[in-house]
Amino acid sequence: MKSSLDSSATLALGGSDNVSSDAKSVARGVARLFARHDIMVLPEVGLRNNRRADLMGIDAKGQIVIVEIKVARADLLGDNKWTEYLDYCDRFYWALPAGFDASPLERPEFLPEQAGLVIADHYDAEMVRAAASNPLAAARRKVETMRLARRAMQRMALANDWLDSELVDWR
Repeated sequence: MKSSLDSSATLALGGSDNVSSDAKSVARGVARLFARHDIMVLPEVGLRNNRRADLMGIDAKGQIVIVEIKVARADLLGDNKWTEYLDYCDRFYWALPAGFDASPLERPEFLPEQAGLVIADHYDAEMVRAAASNPLAAARRKVETMRLARRAMQRMALANDWLDSELVDWR
């Protein structure tokens, strides 16, 4: 069975041709785990600070979740932008492939008391550490929820061939 991110519709669904197959597999596993916990996610969601969340979603209570996927140690250790995601979510998670050395995420600079940890493969995932909740201000939550909902609708319209991609403002 093909991942929802492994198709010719990858770009229409917000994916990118340059996303590694390992990252796509981790994203799929995380999406399946989160769906069982009533958290629906979208891949590669642009934020207003010009960053792009690997996965962003909303749970049944309206809390916003962001997941940063890392499949290479150098990428994890060299990432100094991830804290810029915290202003756009109630909960933040790292997602790593099975077998990846997660020990660097215990360092203080990775805020282990705040950031959750998920280990995933193509088929499923396990939440190793739950993320702490840091509630967004109501106004910020409304803006981010609306942006995420509109992005989901844009992608659905593109996937159903209702729109041409040049008609969509992806900011």
